[in-house]
Amino acid sequence: MSHTNETEQHDQKEFDQNKASKSRKKGFIGLAAAIVIAAAGYGSYWYLIGSRYVSTDNAYASVEIASVTPAVGGIVSKVNVVDTQYVKKGEVLVVIDDTDARLALQQAKADFALAQRRVRSYLANDEGLTALVNARSEDEKRSRAQLASAQASFEQAKIDLRRREDLVRSGSVSGEELTNAKTAYTQAEAQLNAAKAAVNQSVANRLSTIGNQKANHALIDNTTVDTNPEVLLAKARYEQAKVNLQRTVIRAPVSGVIAKRQVQIGRRIQTGEPLMTIVPLSRMHVDANFKEVQLAHVEVGQMVEVKSDFYGDSVTYHGVITGLSGGTGSAFSMIPAQNATGNWIKVVQRLPVRIELDPKELAAYPLQVGLSMEVTIDTQSHVTREILAQYRTAAVSEQG
Repeated sequence: MSHTNETEQHDQKEFDQNKASKSRKKGFIGLAAAIVIAAAGYGSYWYLIGSRYVSTDNAYASVEIASVTPAVGGIVSKVNVVDTQYVKKGEVLVVIDDTDARLALQQAKADFALAQRRVRSYLANDEGLTALVNARSEDEKRSRAQLASAQASFEQAKIDLRRREDLVRSGSVSGEELTNAKTAYTQAEAQLNAAKAAVNQSVANRLSTIGNQKANHALIDNTTVDTNPEVLLAKARYEQAKVNLQRTVIRAPVSGVIAKRQVQIGRRIQTGEPLMTIVPLSRMHVDANFKEVQLAHVEVGQMVEVKSDFYGDSVTYHGVITGLSGGTGSAFSMIPAQNATGNWIKVVQRLPVRIELDPKELAAYPLQVGLSMEVTIDTQSHVTREILAQYRTAAVSEQG
């Protein structure tokens, strides 16, 4: 009986051992299967998602804000906008009192008309001076003729005087005739000197007139009334005065929302003084700050999905990478890191990536500057050059 019990106990023990062995095998097989499934799942995730997509929540909505500054100074007479007001491009924002600008325009207009008249007088003087030069030349010819006549008379008087002096010694000529000959000689000599002086005077007059003609001609050389430099200068000042008058009305350079309005009625403002800013919401883009270890496969032209904390998961924007910053954020900070010092600690840097959004989606769901965004880049997608050019054009052109 005891032998039978021992046999049964032995069989039961072997049965339990076999059962435990099978159970361990199943456990190992299950564990191996789990490891294989986990590895396959991770591999699939890495192949389909992890190696293809990079994302960050260190991203914010941004835009190139338009600053409104006056091109002319003056007293503000009207302000038509307030903060948070939406304006369209070309709308009147501020009006400056235009009294001084109108007076300056009238003065410039008068100076322009005077310049035209002066140039016309230069042209008329040129004709008159040409005729005067010819007249002076004729005067010089007449003076030279008179000089030749006076020279001949002088020579004749000189010969007559010598003859009388020779005849006086022989007693053939009286003393009175000799005296008359000397008087005639003296008069001829005086007339000769006067004729020489007249010639010199006529030459000086001709040269002076030629100088005046050249000086006048230099003012109009190769020009007309309309192309004369003096007229062009006066015209430019007149046109500038008209522009300054127009600039007393300050208009919105872009469409957007008014922010940081600083101008008030009655205040005297100076050229270039900031009056307000305009936030062009239709030009909004996203600046995403990716870690440097995420950027190995990031390129311009890749497609991006963007979500905003403002709208949540209900709204997804689609965009394109249009540029990567030329340096990390720390490189352009006010106090850059001194990495050459001995207490250097390596910190993973972030590089700003510019993402332009679909204008239609942006118009349907507007964003404000500084809103937090979540960005996911598909590193295996690329848009065509034409589409990339459209996004870049949309970033610098007026929307709406």
